[in-house]
Amino acid sequence: MKESLIQKKILDFLKKRGCYAVKVIAANESGTPDILACCNGKFVGIEVKAGRNKPTKLQMHKLEKIKEAAGISMVAYSVEDVEKMLEDDNG
Repeated sequence: MKESLIQKKILDFLKKRGCYAVKVIAANESGTPDILACCNGKFVGIEVKAGRNKPTKLQMHKLEKIKEAAGISMVAYSVEDVEKMLEDDNG
């Protein structure tokens, strides 16, 4: 499945759960996650990858910075990855 389709499915899923979620088209800062959201009052950054693609070192650094600031960050290959992350964070 193409990365753009995975992003759309994740955005639709997040919005249905009542999250504010946007796809980052072009960021002023390289490495910014593909999707930024606020779910249940928590900042969420999601780097979306397809197939065997892996995040760059810079992308991983940005995801770590989000965690250090008490946000939630992850690399997602599917909607199910995001659903599990939200369940784990809430439960």
